[in-house]
Amino acid sequence: MSVENTIMHMDLDTFFVSVERLYDSKLNGKPVLIGGVTDRGVVAACSYEAREYGIHSAMPMKRAKELCPEAIQIRGNSGTYSKYSEMVTEIIKETVPVYEKTSIDEFYADLSGLERFHNSYQMACELRERIKRETGLPISFGLSKNKTVSKVATGVAKPDNQMRVDYGTEKPFLAPLSVSKIPMVGEKTQQTLFSLGVKKIRTIQEMPVELMEKVLGKNGISIWKKANGIDNSPVVPYNERKSISTERTFDRDTIDVGKLKGILLAMAENLAFQLRRGLKLSACVTVKVRYSDFNTYTLQSRIPYTSADHILIPRVMELFNKLYNKRLLVRLIGVRFSHLVEGGYQINLFEDAEEVINLYHAMDKIRDKYGDRKVMRAFGIEAKTISRFNPFTGEPPPLLANRRQ
Repeated sequence: MSVENTIMHMDLDTFFVSVERLYDSKLNGKPVLIGGVTDRGVVAACSYEAREYGIHSAMPMKRAKELCPEAIQIRGNSGTYSKYSEMVTEIIKETVPVYEKTSIDEFYADLSGLERFHNSYQMACELRERIKRETGLPISFGLSKNKTVSKVATGVAKPDNQMRVDYGTEKPFLAPLSVSKIPMVGEKTQQTLFSLGVKKIRTIQEMPVELMEKVLGKNGISIWKKANGIDNSPVVPYNERKSISTERTFDRDTIDVGKLKGILLAMAENLAFQLRRGLKLSACVTVKVRYSDFNTYTLQSRIPYTSADHILIPRVMELFNKLYNKRLLVRLIGVRFSHLVEGGYQINLFEDAEEVINLYHAMDKIRDKYGDRKVMRAFGIEAKTISRFNPFTGEPPPLLANRRQ
């Protein structure tokens, strides 16, 4: 007899705001905005009270203040948020057999194989209560046979609540909901569906999959399956990666400082993009230099959690300037970002202007579509010959893999 899957999805409600309220109870029940405190800043997170005014994350702070002048602005502290995220992660790790952390405040857990569905739900309830008791943070969860339905159920249950979708009731549960509730349906796809008169998930359920594919391509097939409660994606066991890095060994040792700095800049820029793409933030920068005599030196520096080029690149250059010995030829240079934590780029919005955020989004979108090195700073053009590789896997560039370093 096969065992039905039982997947739990958990989401910490208005996470940044909830953490701030632990430190200041006067914020309870008030509209709260977290992010850049200047008019050029951006909203990183907001309370439910602020959302009632039409405010949302990534909105310019100036516009948010126009919508709700009485809102309380807080710059935010990414280090504090990461600490509480780790507290929740440890509780989940101790409780469930398999879990997946998808962001700083969102998790999946596989509870399949327990005696009965009721026991799974009881276990989920007890886990939620323990997280609330030990951290003081509100958290919601959804429980069903797969990731998609559980995630939607969490959204329906919020704020600070829970929901179970029984086996066999997935389609009726999803049917009356807006198509915007389907995971991975963005604003553009939503508008496309709305323009076709498709506003409820029920309509997608009644459509032939071929029609969805014709309108939205392969993405249409995926949306159709999700709308029908079909999702076989597994909970991927969470393993915390501690660092990403890249190095370059030169064919000929060099003393060309312009070339060295250009390559370091390109390395740092690419690793920062990899951080953002992997929803990671770094709190430590390390630069490595190996000279022609094979002596190797490294320097590292702690920084606030970030994945922003304009913070990481200057720190890389600063460390290199301290390391570089002008009298010796350089054989190898490298950059490493470590002390990684989960977190989308939004956590860096506390200091950034809207123009900077938009620039990063635009550059990353081009890189995702056309390749990592299709957009880069002019000073880093020297590094275009660096072989592409995934810094998260630790695999060396193919052309350098067999060279002595």
